[in-house]
Amino acid sequence: MRKKTEILHNKFGRIDLEKQLAVENFERITLSFYKYVIINDPITLREKLFIEWDTLKVKGRIYIAHEGINAQLSCPKPIWDKFIRSVKSIKGFEDMPFKIAVEENLNSFLKLVIKVKKQIVADGLNENEYDVTNVGKHLSAKEWNKCINNGATVVDVRNHYESRIGHFKGALRPDVDTFREELPLIKEKLKDKKDDKILLYCTGGIRCEKTSAYLKHHGFKDVNQLHGGIIDYAKQINENNLENKFIGKNFVFDDRLGEKISNDIIGTCDQCGRPCDDYTNCNYIDCNLLFIQCNKCEEKYEGCCNNNCQKMYKLPENEQKKIRKARKRPSQTSFKKSIRPQENIAERNINSR
Repeated sequence: MRKKTEILHNKFGRIDLEKQLAVENFERITLSFYKYVIINDPITLREKLFIEWDTLKVKGRIYIAHEGINAQLSCPKPIWDKFIRSVKSIKGFEDMPFKIAVEENLNSFLKLVIKVKKQIVADGLNENEYDVTNVGKHLSAKEWNKCINNGATVVDVRNHYESRIGHFKGALRPDVDTFREELPLIKEKLKDKKDDKILLYCTGGIRCEKTSAYLKHHGFKDVNQLHGGIIDYAKQINENNLENKFIGKNFVFDDRLGEKISNDIIGTCDQCGRPCDDYTNCNYIDCNLLFIQCNKCEEKYEGCCNNNCQKMYKLPENEQKKIRKARKRPSQTSFKKSIRPQENIAERNINSR
């Protein structure tokens, strides 16, 4: 019998994990869920969930903290009911809302990762700056559209690379890399709108919970948030035949990197400027830069962000390892996660000519 500690982490490399997925004879459901609820012993819960969900072949990324849980994962369809029972059997999770991905049956995650964190969403706030029991009003898609039509202020509570490929028309979209940068910036930009109707939206709703609590704490009177985020909005407009006010793709934090909400393509390839909204990570592992790349440039640069990375990508693996070992920072692009839309493409590739 295996010891518990031997199965509490993934033990396979990417190639082996991809092979395992390739031979699966069942479909998967991609979903997300979160809840702010006091968890007294996050470590024990982490161990319990890993053992249960690893046995069920669940894959995904789950964060647990004293303040709650935040999960994005894929579940085999044949054990869906069993998985739901597993979640709802946990104290405080009995009424857990699940958000099913717009585009299902895709291999969105390769492995199961469950981590204990200080917060389920890093926000950089002090505990006295918000109260998650005092959040904004949750709006259905129909209510949301009506508020937009009536001139409410719409705020995108996501990072710049997310809103770059899709957003609500006319939304305020802060140019930030992280959620912790965004909160004070939103408060500043809205400082003259404390009595106005504010609409907040994000991917699945979790960042709006914290943002709405933060704004209400700082005196904003009419704070509202899109129930279930963009994911649930897409389902509601399809089920109820509502007007779609979201243009483009919804950025998602799994291997898909995006799911189509409308047929509009609002992004452009970072290498040639053609209309494109397909994100990728540079194939050179020491770079891993997140950027938009069209099919033609993917072929030309072999999935890399420039010629330099393409040359390094072609080196034998042992040479790449030596380079990574010799570096003095976490990665070649540790200072930068993604390309910004205003950056000049020529400047990005000037050193690779």
